[in-house]
Amino acid sequence: MTRETKRVEVRWSEGLIFTGGESGGPQTVVDGDNKTAPGPMLTLLLAAASCSGADVVSILEKMRVRLLEFRIEVGGERKEEDPRRFTAIRLDYHLRGEGLDEAKASRAIDLSIRKYCSVLHSLAPDISITHGLTLG
Repeated sequence: MTRETKRVEVRWSEGLIFTGGESGGPQTVVDGDNKTAPGPMLTLLLAAASCSGADVVSILEKMRVRLLEFRIEVGGERKEEDPRRFTAIRLDYHLRGEGLDEAKASRAIDLSIRKYCSVLHSLAPDISITHGLTLG
């Protein structure tokens, strides 16, 4: 089995602002103060939501669902003391589409969270991951 290695580089700009990404690829700004860009912890939530979102889109396409709207609200609870890591993450999925019903949406979300989302599976196993679903 072949292992894939991902590599990125960040460069400090000023204050707590860093720009980074893959060498020669698109770059992302991360601001430790959350003033000019999302900070590292918000970026982690964005990564979790977009990873799971990509899974859900792919799975629903295979189910022949035509998505019309899709957004994910994600929140994380953090410890008060250092390290102020996440102890719980909740993803709330809001979907609307042709051929979409609760069973298909729930199946796609469950597959993403339990099997496919590499970001969620890279987090500490004691972080509680919960989710909700709203069809519109």
